[in-house]
Amino acid sequence: MDPIIAALDNLEIGNPITAANLTMYPLLLTEESAPGYLTLDEALAAGLASVTEVSESGSVPELLVKNLAKMPVLILDGEELVGAKQNRIVNLTILVAAEQTLHIPVSCVEAGRWARRSREFASAGRAHYASGRARKLEQVSFAMRESGSRMADQGAVWQDIDAKACRMMAESPTSAAAAMYEGSRAKLDEFMEHLEAVPRQAGAIFTINGIVAGIDVFDSQATWRKSMRKLVQSYGLDAVDRAEAPGHVGASEGGSDAKPQPKRFISTLKNAAREHFPAIGMGEDVRISGTTIVGGGLVVDGKVIHLVAFPGSSNGRRGR
Repeated sequence: MDPIIAALDNLEIGNPITAANLTMYPLLLTEESAPGYLTLDEALAAGLASVTEVSESGSVPELLVKNLAKMPVLILDGEELVGAKQNRIVNLTILVAAEQTLHIPVSCVEAGRWARRSREFASAGRAHYASGRARKLEQVSFAMRESGSRMADQGAVWQDIDAKACRMMAESPTSAAAAMYEGSRAKLDEFMEHLEAVPRQAGAIFTINGIVAGIDVFDSQATWRKSMRKLVQSYGLDAVDRAEAPGHVGASEGGSDAKPQPKRFISTLKNAAREHFPAIGMGEDVRISGTTIVGGGLVVDGKVIHLVAFPGSSNGRRGR
């Protein structure tokens, strides 16, 4: 069976949990599955990995990852790395093999700085906001089809950050995306406080103002628990940007009647066209496309390690 379909068929949609205008539909696995890798945060904290500029002079669209661990290290699509010459986000999910060094494709999210602040990058503890991840995913998929590269449109990434920062009144001297998270810290903390992992959860579909904003799902509940705060902030920043009216924080909407949109989104995801490419690092990179959906998945040994997808641009999703 197709690994994407197999992974989605193995999920159950849990009861939604709502905080203000952001709702999380937990995606549940039947059994606990231990990951065969470390997350990047785990490896960095243990001194088992480092992320640096590729050279003393540096290169905006790529970084150097050294994995010193005796097991692979998972780097998440859109996760932000801070320090060195400028802050970056990772262009797609990558599994770095044990004891290997790898160049990884990234995009700059701090246009106004090219000056070294540290020798090595640190984890920002967050992922790029979901709408920006969606645009980047489309750009990277296009580059893969056209040239085999994993490059995003750097100018478009900067323009998108500038427009969002202006709306959110969160401009910074270096045009850093970080300023938006710092300016929305209280609201993002509120989201993280109320949207907690539930038993068996390995991923989630998020909605903003009742509209599906995207899906992130892993092969392991442990990986979700370790990555959840980054992803809640990713969707949460868009929820803050799109706030329409004050909502009740901490409400929970139960029952199957609340789930038609997530069910339709998963059905669309299953039926969307897929293209297969050798991954950077381990496995295979599957790119997903359709008139109403865009996504990507990292598949290793026939198993989906991480699947991410967003509504496509034809439904107006690319506005705010």
